[in-house]
Amino acid sequence: MPRKGDHTERPPLGDPHDPHGWHLVTEAFFEWMAVTNYSPRTIHNRRNYLTYFIRWAMERGLTRPNEVTKATLERYQRHLLHYRKRDGDPLATRGQHSRLTPIRAFFKWTTRQNLTLYNPASELDLPRMEKRLPKHILTEAEAEKIMGMPDVKDPLGLRDRAMLEVLYSTGMRRMELMNLTLHAIDEERGTVMIRQGKGAKDRMIPIGDRAIAWVRRYLDEVRPSLVREPDPGHLFLTNLNEPFTPNRLTQMVRDYIKAADIAKQGSCHLLRHTCATLMLENGADTRFIQQQLGHAELSTTQIYTQVSIRKLKEIHTATHPAKIRDSRNKSQKPEDPKPEPPEEPGDDSGA
Repeated sequence: MPRKGDHTERPPLGDPHDPHGWHLVTEAFFEWMAVTNYSPRTIHNRRNYLTYFIRWAMERGLTRPNEVTKATLERYQRHLLHYRKRDGDPLATRGQHSRLTPIRAFFKWTTRQNLTLYNPASELDLPRMEKRLPKHILTEAEAEKIMGMPDVKDPLGLRDRAMLEVLYSTGMRRMELMNLTLHAIDEERGTVMIRQGKGAKDRMIPIGDRAIAWVRRYLDEVRPSLVREPDPGHLFLTNLNEPFTPNRLTQMVRDYIKAADIAKQGSCHLLRHTCATLMLENGADTRFIQQQLGHAELSTTQIYTQVSIRKLKEIHTATHPAKIRDSRNKSQKPEDPKPEPPEEPGDDSGA
C-alpha cells in the first residue's frame, strides 16, 4: 500500500496509440515544459488541472485537442461556475482561475506546434481575481506564544521550534523552508540563501539572530540523530531521515497554532503574512518587504499596506475631529447627550 502522499500511475487519457489524441499530445506538452525548465511542481499542477478538463471533454465525445472549439471552452467555464464540491460549496474564483490557466497555456502550445489549426483559448476571458486580505494576522504577542509551544526538551520539539523561528523571521514560503540545504544559512552574515524559490528564482534574505541560534542548537543537538547515510542534504529532516512533505509541514505548524489557543487559524502562510505585516508596521519600506518575500510584482506586496492598520490608527486618533481632546477626560466615559426638553402640547381644538 503506498504511503500517504505517494502518487500512483494514472491510466492514459484516451487512446494511447492515437498520435493526435489527448494522451500523446499532453505528454509531449509536459515534456516540453520540462525541457524549458518549468518546475516539477508546476508541471504536476498543470497535469492535474488539465486532466479535469480532458475527462470532462471526453465525456462529451471529444477525443482529440483539435476537436475543441471556443464554444467548448466557454461551456467548460460555465461548468466550473456551477460546479459543486463534495461539501456542496462552489469553486472559488481562484479555483476556477487555476483550472483555466493551464488550458490557455496548453492550446497556445498546440497551436505553435501546428497540432491545432487555431487557438480556441486565445479569447478565453479568465475570471477576475478577488483581491482579498489575509484572513488572520498575528500580533507580536500571539506570534511569540506560538514560538513557545514546542517542547524544546524533546529533540523533535527543538527541531520544530527552529523551523517555526525560521518561518517567522524570514517570511519564506513553505516549499522554500522544505528545500533549505545544510549550508543555506550564513551565520556570520545573518543571511539565508533560498535556491529556486517560486518562479525558479534564487534570492538571499536576512534572518534574525534568534532564529539562527535555534537552528544552531538543532544542528548540534538533533539533526545528527535524525540523519542516516546517505545524507539527503536538507536542513530539516523528519524522524524518518526524509525531507518534509508539504502536507506534513502544514499540519505541524497548524497544530502548534491551534495549541496556542489564540482563536486564529492558519499554518505556514500565517507566519509569512505576520512577518511582512509586523515589519511594515515597524517602518520597513514595501520594496524591502517585496525582496524579503520574493514577490515578482510590488502590487502583490502592497496588500500588506492595507493589513497594517497601526499607522493608520495612529493618524486617525491624532486627526479625527471626534477624538477626545482633553487628556484629563481620556479615562472618563463620554457623557451621554442631554435629552431635548419635550415639546409643549399644541392646541388641537381647531378654534
